Parts: sequence; C-alpha cells; structure tokens
Amino acid sequence: MFINAQVPVAEIALHLLIWFLLTILTFGLAFFVYPYAFAKFIIDRSSLVYPDGSEKQMYCDVDIFSNIGHVVVWLFITIVTLGIGYLFYFYRVWNYSLNHTKII
Repeated sequence: MFINAQVPVAEIALHLLIWFLLTILTFGLAFFVYPYAFAKFIIDRSSLVYPDGSEKQMYCDVDIFSNIGHVVVWLFITIVTLGIGYLFYFYRVWNYSLNHTKII
C-alpha cells in the first residue's frame, strides 16, 4: 500500500500565485492561514493505492476558518519568539491536517 499524489505544476503555480497575492494584500497575515490551505491542497490530490491496484481518494476535512483560534494563538507565539514559533506551527498544522484526513 502506498500514497500517490497527483499535483500538476500548473495547479501548484496558480496556488502559489493566489497565496502570494493574499499575503501581500493582508500584509503577511495570510502566512498563518496558508499552512492549512497547503496541507489540504496536497492531501486532496492524493490517493491511497492498495496492493491489488485499487485506489481510494484522500480527503482533508479541514476548514481554514474554523481553526481561527489556533491561528491566533500561534500568531502570538510567533511574534513572541521572533518568528521561530512559525516553524513549529507549520508542523502542527500538518499533524492536525493528517489527523483529519479521511479515505473516501
């Protein structure tokens, strides 16, 4: 059993462009929502492939705006630690996203 991710370069470029523009428009605050969108972007384009060749789609059940409290706490931690907290935040978001992934 393995995971197969199908993420076309054009979709990656568009996703990066959108988040780059959002980051500029929000003066950097979009960086604290981006990890959720990034994890969902990759997981939703992945599937679990079984030894017999059958595939099951993965679905990340993460709503970016429902985690706003988490975002605010980590924003504060990042400011207090002069940016170092963001590195831990990115890992915590991936942990949260993987724990909220379903196989459909």
